[in-house]
Amino acid sequence: MARRIDVTGAGGVRLAAWEFGDPPKPDPAHATGHTDQAPHQPPGPGEQDRFSGVLLLHGLMGRASHWASTARWLSGRHRAVALDQRGHGQSDKPPQASFTREAYVEDAEAALEQLGLGPAVLIGHAMGALTAWQLAAKRPDLVRGVIICDMRASALGAASQREWAQWFKSWPVPFATLADVRKWFGEDDPWVERPIPSRGEFYAEVMHESADGWRPVFEPDQMLKSRETWVYDAHWEELAQVQCPALVVRGLDGELGRAEAQEMVRVLPLGEYAEVADAGHLVHYDQPEGWRAAIEPFLNAL
Repeated sequence: MARRIDVTGAGGVRLAAWEFGDPPKPDPAHATGHTDQAPHQPPGPGEQDRFSGVLLLHGLMGRASHWASTARWLSGRHRAVALDQRGHGQSDKPPQASFTREAYVEDAEAALEQLGLGPAVLIGHAMGALTAWQLAAKRPDLVRGVIICDMRASALGAASQREWAQWFKSWPVPFATLADVRKWFGEDDPWVERPIPSRGEFYAEVMHESADGWRPVFEPDQMLKSRETWVYDAHWEELAQVQCPALVVRGLDGELGRAEAQEMVRVLPLGEYAEVADAGHLVHYDQPEGWRAAIEPFLNAL
């Protein structure tokens, strides 16, 4: 089961949140969020652990559905909600919207409050992980744990931003078929050193069919605007301000190196470390079983 709940983000941007799994029993006296289905009843005595909130935040270019497998696994014990962040998935993409770090963090903050999830565990991948730890630093009352998946705290620099701009220009859009999407991103993309089928599947999920073929559901210019608000700065200071337990997870072949990951754990007041073998940047897509095994002990401890 997946049900959509609309959230109003910073500046009035409409965001689509997706709840996976069966929700707690409804109670009309406790409305949380706009939906055509019955609202949620807060957990009663003894149910807090079963229905404690989890908010899943995808990375740049991602969407909530990328978390479907993880969220369904979590839903047996938690209220698991994945957010289509601004400019992504089925959330609004206003041409003049703000794509700053502050806007993304305020959106996640609004989701927690409007959905009644807090204090919640935040699980973020890449850009979503940065949003997660920045929100945890800003609103410790709303966050009881953070899982950081393959996101660096160091500055990436201007060269990285230029490379991304050129990469977007290299996409052979529109793609004639979804099979072409899977093949290009999984095999033919110059950034791919060896065939990675999971990467092809990941990008196929962020395409939609238009009159002339398959195109991304996001605007590349908005993705670059989003990215430029973090690549020039380091984010160690906010990391040090996270007071709740935090788990740093990396794929052995991902973008976050072991030395930097372990330094992030050292900087975090309550940091822990885990790594997933045979996984790249898309850890939860590459090795879903290894990913679940890496985060389950942390979630159980919370």
